[in-house]
Amino acid sequence: QVPLVELGGRLVQAGGSLRLSCAASRRTFSSDAMGWFRQAPGKEREFVAVINWNGDFTYYADSMKGRFTISRDNAKNTVYLQMNSLKPEDTAVYYCAAGSWSDLRKQRADYWGQGTQVTVSS
Repeated sequence: QVPLVELGGRLVQAGGSLRLSCAASRRTFSSDAMGWFRQAPGKEREFVAVINWNGDFTYYADSMKGRFTISRDNAKNTVYLQMNSLKPEDTAVYYCAAGSWSDLRKQRADYWGQGTQVTVSS
């Protein structure tokens, strides 16, 4: 069983919004910190946001602050990434990951999803 499955990626126009979801099958989901990362074509993977186990704490990459919001619903074993005011440079494959708060901020994770493509047209 795949531990993390991302959904919601699609083509969207610049200025639009999109919400990604990541469904976790791990029974320890509610104790994991969860993170979102992205990788654009020809670029290295970059950190987007992380949320702690109960949602009380979040942390964002500077370029995403104010536009992206990470949240989670432990009852549904799901973490979300709400993306607003999308720009063409947000085009990337978006991945969710599970691990510790400190490790995720260093792009280290215990589990990675397979990714979902987000394309922002100008």
